[in-house]
Amino acid sequence: MPTKKRTGNRSKKNTLPSWKPNKTALITGASSGIGYDISSILAENGYNVVLVARSREKLEALANQARQMFGVSARVIVKDLTQPNSVDELYRELEREKIEVDILVNNAGYGLLGDFASTSKTEELGMIQLNIVAVAHLTKLFLPSMIRRGSGRILNVASVVGFRPGPFMTNYAATKAYVVSFSVALAEEVRQKGITISVLCPGPTLTGFHDRAGLRENSFVRFIFADSRVVARSGYEGLMAGKTVIIPGFFNKIGTLFSRMSPPSLSARSVKRYHEPKIKPIVQVLP
Repeated sequence: MPTKKRTGNRSKKNTLPSWKPNKTALITGASSGIGYDISSILAENGYNVVLVARSREKLEALANQARQMFGVSARVIVKDLTQPNSVDELYRELEREKIEVDILVNNAGYGLLGDFASTSKTEELGMIQLNIVAVAHLTKLFLPSMIRRGSGRILNVASVVGFRPGPFMTNYAATKAYVVSFSVALAEEVRQKGITISVLCPGPTLTGFHDRAGLRENSFVRFIFADSRVVARSGYEGLMAGKTVIIPGFFNKIGTLFSRMSPPSLSARSVKRYHEPKIKPIVQVLP
């Protein structure tokens, strides 16, 4: 069945002659994993897509797929959002092209597994810049125009680790706790303004990180780990339904409930026992 295009009134004429009148979604970290799959799902549902990441080749391939398979417009912007000026540069670029963003997906992020005292200072601070500062900065820039129009949606990608302390992924868990709290509070602020703020909190998801840790070889791990496409679909459907907190999967929901009910110190000990046998600094994009 052909996909119905989503259209909306544009308040100003776009300067890109080929840009279609469909509504537009901006997705960070769109080159792989959950970000790639969310981008594909949005294009499939008739949204123009602005794809942001560091890898031009992967973004161009996804953009071409969106144009050819789904008939939408696609814009590739290569940015390293760990750099402090990159968010302003991205926003100004879209302003010049008069591209209005109807859906913002703050997906870009990475994690670092290791003993905090010995991990890379550059990587730890870059994680805060990408996982926290870029999320807040992009939201700060794009939310006011959504409020003026009386419509818009923002999906922030966090993790179930945002509900509990995470020894040996200490900074990563803390950044995701920020994203959860920020999203839930902001959703309440804009509840009466026609804006939807959602936070996607996936559990273990099959990514390159888990391949490098050797977790694919474990049959139980294969059973509980989710496919990134399934997670992305849950995020999209939850966002469209106006859900504030989206936790895909039964086991993740139960685990999150346990984390919320348990004393933080007890949760921290259980996470420490899980990570301690494989302590070795690894940097990889995570959900």
